Amino acid sequence: MSPMRKTADTAEAETGGETAGRYRFVVVASRLPVDRTEGPDGEADWRPSPGGLVSALEPVMREAGGVWIGWSGDTGPAPGSFRANGLDLVGMGLSADQFRDYYEGFCNATLWPLYHDVIAPPEFHRRWWDAYVTVNRSFAQAAVAQAAPGATVWVHDYQLQLVPQMIREQRADLRIGFFNHIPFPGYEIFAQLPWRRQVVNGLLGADLLGFQRRADATNFLRACRRAAGLATRGAAVRIGDREVRAAAFPISIDADALEQIARRDSVRKRAAEIRAALDEPDTVLLGIDRLDYTKGIPVRLRAYGELLREDRLGPRVVLVQVASPSRERVGAYRELRDDVELAVSRINGEHAEVGSPPVHYLHQSYPRDEMAALYLAADVMLVTSLRDGMNLVAKEYVACRYDESGALVLSEFTGAADELNGAFLVNPHDIEGLKDAIVRAATISRADARRRMRLMRRRVREYDVAHWAASFLGTLARAPDRWPTPIP
Repeated sequence: MSPMRKTADTAEAETGGETAGRYRFVVVASRLPVDRTEGPDGEADWRPSPGGLVSALEPVMREAGGVWIGWSGDTGPAPGSFRANGLDLVGMGLSADQFRDYYEGFCNATLWPLYHDVIAPPEFHRRWWDAYVTVNRSFAQAAVAQAAPGATVWVHDYQLQLVPQMIREQRADLRIGFFNHIPFPGYEIFAQLPWRRQVVNGLLGADLLGFQRRADATNFLRACRRAAGLATRGAAVRIGDREVRAAAFPISIDADALEQIARRDSVRKRAAEIRAALDEPDTVLLGIDRLDYTKGIPVRLRAYGELLREDRLGPRVVLVQVASPSRERVGAYRELRDDVELAVSRINGEHAEVGSPPVHYLHQSYPRDEMAALYLAADVMLVTSLRDGMNLVAKEYVACRYDESGALVLSEFTGAADELNGAFLVNPHDIEGLKDAIVRAATISRADARRRMRLMRRRVREYDVAHWAASFLGTLARAPDRWPTPIP
């Protein structure tokens, strides 16, 4: 499938005098698909970033002659155009003030808590908003400069919600898609944002808006009606003579690649070493999360601590909790780390024996091989998010369980809950219900575990990240240029 919109001759006449670039497919994301490292000569070097988005879009970029625009992750001058890992890239820069006001401020302390149901209170500062507008405009200008006549531009996530309209104002010839990787809140929450109308209008510059869940798309359509006073019909919004569609396109993982990693002899050996290091417990529970208040780590620890006191899991059980560092300069995250580490200390203080703590807490990140080994070593995966767009950890665990063993306890407030019907679904706020689900998962029969895991693996393998990308881009390519019939 080609992401082209029109012929170059037709589109060139519609660029409004803007200088068009040479790329037929442009990805605009907050971050580049590579991380900066220092080479042996002291010069900047780049290594591929782990993640399914890169693997999904790389074939499309190569076929269409694409370019990826994103932030390098550092403050200071922009890297500009370069080539790494076989991809054409444009590195954007953030000043120290923009990093503080745009990234740490508006993105992480305003939009992130607001879009996650105000689990933490969002802050609203005009200076942060001004920085958000400025950074979004710089990304939009970069996309306009790189896009060929009639190209497809795919913008990603909440950090760049103004970019679609900023692009459209300059290049009416482009086909524009936007995908929101996190939840979109109900209107009663979204309405708190002082710049709600500007955000809605920014998103409506796209031809197609993708969300993780149907409820997220519905929330956005309601925001169009309430915040912008626009008419909607089904999944469509009318903007003058344009039609914008909003729909669910649940993201996934490269399931086959992850399974191949899990099948490696070295990874299977490492999984056995992990269980041996844990003193061969009867049950290994596993949590793998970014250390974020949306992930529900404290409620998971509370439930586990109560189960230990009630002796409902037997004497030979252990929880391995990986909490990758995240946004450690933001106050709410520092407080969360203190709370989690205090809870771990209390559980271990009450229940540990010499050499056998019931919680192994790992505040660090791990490469994919080690993650796959942890997935293989765990009998039960615990995903207790209070609010999540998708939660790909749940799908990664399923992809690694090629022997169809293991069990998944999964929050119903994740996008993955819509797809993984073999999981034990829970309301993480219901501690008693969460405890019961953990016990059920830990004591599941081999036959029931196989049936549930087989069901989930079929879903993850069939609807993988390549299917997600093809589904979105195919729908974007078929989107009409104009509203077909008037709304009465």
